[in-house]
Amino acid sequence: MPLRRCLREPIPEIEIAARHLDRAVSAHSQGDYGAARELLRRADDPVVREWLESVWGAGSFYSRPLRRLAEPPTIPKSERARPRDATAATKALIYQRDGYYCRFCKIPVIRSKIRIAIHRLYPQEVPWGSANASQHAGFQCVWAQYDHAFAHSHGGMSDLANVFLTCAACNDGRGNFLLGEQDLTHPDLHPPRTGPWDGLERFLNRP
Repeated sequence: MPLRRCLREPIPEIEIAARHLDRAVSAHSQGDYGAARELLRRADDPVVREWLESVWGAGSFYSRPLRRLAEPPTIPKSERARPRDATAATKALIYQRDGYYCRFCKIPVIRSKIRIAIHRLYPQEVPWGSANASQHAGFQCVWAQYDHAFAHSHGGMSDLANVFLTCAACNDGRGNFLLGEQDLTHPDLHPPRTGPWDGLERFLNRP
């Protein structure tokens, strides 16, 4: 069985939701707040939520291990590489390398800082409660996260060679499994996606 690049191939509705979010930010910057609200509502697509839940939900068919491999021993926390998370400088290099796209499934991603800023201005259109079902589906799906290809708990470093930009589904769906246990190729073996997507970073730089 050939290895796969991601747990589940993305659906077209994810790209559509991302375009709605992009257009919403453009509408906001032009002072068209009504259009921005409508586009943000459209991006809260239940079909996108269903896809996301199918990957990161409990008992997911897509993220289940296909085989169990002998894991490297878990290293005591006191002996693990520090820091646990990639530093701000390393994250900046990760974005230079990976763009604003998941390195596994290649969907657009957005930093939580951007989502929080938009939520503050549009709390009704971008809900973000404590439960998954109460969070905006589009923003939830394209939530930028950082994945250790070789687990930190097994001795993996939090450096550019081992940490990759991912979406919420690919990161949480991987859990603590080894890449080989889910028949996933190492992200170094398929190049990052390129394109004009800026992760809506321009929202923070607006006048």
